[in-house]
Parts: sequence; structure tokens; C-alpha cells
Amino acid sequence: MAEPAQALVAHFLKHLEKERDVSPNTLTAYRRDLAEFCAFLGPYLGSDDWDWGKVDRLAMRSFLAHLTRKGLGKRSIGRTLSAVRTFYAFLHHNDQVEHNPARTVGSPKTEKYLPGHLDRAQVETLFKAAATRASEGKYPDVRNLAMLELFYSAGLRLSELRGINRADLDLLAGQVKVRGKGRKERIVPVGDHAQRALREYERVRDALVKQLGMGADRTAFFLSQRGKRLSAKGVQNAIVGWLSQVDEGAGLSTHSLRHTFATHLLDAGADLRAVQELLGHASISTTQIYTHTSVERLKQVYQQSHPRA
Repeated sequence: MAEPAQALVAHFLKHLEKERDVSPNTLTAYRRDLAEFCAFLGPYLGSDDWDWGKVDRLAMRSFLAHLTRKGLGKRSIGRTLSAVRTFYAFLHHNDQVEHNPARTVGSPKTEKYLPGHLDRAQVETLFKAAATRASEGKYPDVRNLAMLELFYSAGLRLSELRGINRADLDLLAGQVKVRGKGRKERIVPVGDHAQRALREYERVRDALVKQLGMGADRTAFFLSQRGKRLSAKGVQNAIVGWLSQVDEGAGLSTHSLRHTFATHLLDAGADLRAVQELLGHASISTTQIYTHTSVERLKQVYQQSHPRA
């Protein structure tokens, strides 16, 4: 890869980080997608000495075919194409290229799917089992129950829950401040069950911090047993361990609790706009996927109940 082309990628990533203030996860995704694009262009253009102006519509179509051959799904291909489009828009705005070749090809149509979620009986089973384990008072079990309750109570993303600081929780007011995509902040209510679990976790957390002394992170709320902010993998492993006990073959994850939160609200008649705000979705269309789950439930009730269904 020619040094000028490489420098423009670095400049773009710095622009995203410093001027657009994108989240670390978004920055990582852009870096990964553009690295994939660059790795493809060298062999395709037949030279390491190339520039971004040489990329045309045929190159873009070949790149999408390359991603398909690698086995990437339509959503992943669409995300990569979006990153390339944004990069070229940046180049065009800064007079580095005359046109944006990524705009000449369409994104693959993604298949619609109903997100995996727990039904109410599974939720009751999950929390009863987790509460029984936590009653023994062991730090990981008390913490894991608090995380389960907060995921379901507030509909958080994994990164949002992991990023919570102690100052973000206001259990007297029953709310938590979270930082979503694009570092956008929102206030989300916290239910009574979650508040009780969080208060109990605060007690054992404070004891752990006192025991570890200066080695403990006093800012982060959810801590490992070593006193550090719990990693994304640590959160996922703790939650998936419980979810697999409820439905072993369903492939449920922390995001399944977010899906469950939204589905149960809509099933109970919550306003779609309100659910959108609670989830932190920029577009109502993103929230509407959960209405499909509710419609499927209504169809099932209709089929079972209507005499001429």
C-alpha cells in the first residue's frame, strides 16, 4: 500500500476519533473494514503503488464479491460498504478524489429476522435461579444477578452496561445514565427488582474495594474479582452461562435480554416511540423490528383462540 494512501486512512481515522468523537467500537470497526479493503486493492490493482482515485465501480463490485466468497453475511458486507462510503465521502470533501465509487453499488438486501428473546416464564426461571445462587453471598454471583437484572430492567447494550460508572447510578431516583452509540447519553429507569439487586451488589463491591485498597478501580461500577472494570468478555461469559441454562440450544446472548426488554414492553402495550427512547435508537425503524415479534405472538393467540381461524 502506497504511503500517501495509507496516510489518508490514518487521517480519516483520526478525524473520526477527534472531530466526530465516535465510540471506540465504531473506530475499531472502521479500521478493520478499511484494512480489509486495502488488502484487497493491492492484488486487484496489480501494484502496491496505487491511490484512491484509481478505484472505480468495477473494483467496488469485485470487492463485494470478494467479501461474499469469504463467507461474510449480508449485514457484515453492508457494514463494510458503509465504512468505505464514509471514507470516500471524507476524501471527496477534502478534494482527494473526484467521485465516490462506493456510491455506485448498492448494499445487499439483508434478510429480516426476529431477534431471539425469552418468554415471561423463562425470565421468571432465570431470575429465580440467579437469585438463589446470589443468596449465598459470593461476590461473582451477587454481581451477576445485578447485571442480569439491569440488562432486563433497562434494556442495555453490553458496552453500555460495562461502561457504567458508580456515579451514573441513582438508586434513590431509580435511574441510570448510560452512554450509547456515538457517545450519546440517555437516562433509563431502573425497576424495583433491579434496584434491590444493585444495592446488594454495591454492598459486596464496597467490601471488595476496601479489601483490595489502591489496586481497585473506584470509578467503574461492575468489577472483576481483581477490582478492575469487568471486560466485555467477562460480562458475556457470566450472562451466557445463565442464559444457556434456560435455553441451551437457542444461542442466547446479553443482547437477547435487550430484545426481551423491548418485546415485553411492546407486548404490554408500550408506545413504540417511548421504547425507541429507552433503547437509544436513532431511528424508529430500528425499533420496529420488535413489533414483528409482537405481531407473531398475536397471530399465535389468534390461531389458538378464534373459532374460525
